[in-house]
Amino acid sequence: MKKVSAVIPAAGSGTRLGVEKQFKIIESHPLWFHTIKPFISSRVIHEIIVVVQQKSIKSIEKILNSISVGKNIKAVLGGTNRQNSVQNGVLATDLESTLICVHDAARPFVTEELITASISACDKYDGAIIALPCSDTVKLSDNSQVKETIDRNKIWLAQTPQTFNRYKLMQAYENADRNNIIATDESTLMEAMGFSIGLVEGHPDNFKITTQDDWERAEAVTFRKVQGRAQE
Repeated sequence: MKKVSAVIPAAGSGTRLGVEKQFKIIESHPLWFHTIKPFISSRVIHEIIVVVQQKSIKSIEKILNSISVGKNIKAVLGGTNRQNSVQNGVLATDLESTLICVHDAARPFVTEELITASISACDKYDGAIIALPCSDTVKLSDNSQVKETIDRNKIWLAQTPQTFNRYKLMQAYENADRNNIIATDESTLMEAMGFSIGLVEGHPDNFKITTQDDWERAEAVTFRKVQGRAQE
């Protein structure tokens, strides 16, 4: 069975929300705690690397040790941006891992099913990303003016987890370092190398918390899930 390491970047400063969102409390726990739980429960994840700021390493390691249930979990120092942080996490993974599964700490409603689906798709591709097909009409703008309308059937909205062949992901990072490429996700770095990336349909609840509106939506989703558990 192939080994899969999960890398959870949680070193962001939360400038748009005004606070470090990964540490905001929801249902009695910090946001990142909810995000990591499906990875701990997943049978296909062998190792979890949480990437955080220096000031948070000790406190997070203490919590991780209490919930690890025997799975290898550790916290490592983040970098100057998301790309550097994820790269630090990848470098800290088990060298025997053949796949790296990257997931944003600010997407707390990820499921074991989405994790498994992104990993399984790597049987056919060099990597695979969770994404949603676009339902809106998409306009390309130029200087606040519509330049053209893009066929929405060809548009997918990227989410995480994103899973990649470890060796090829390392090649993509080396290429990015050589050519000063900064991307908002690892798929972009892989695409720049010509690697094949599969698409796996995600779920609307697997959204990223960035703004106050997102936070209020997260509270609503949490309330709905709590009510659902209470009725079971």
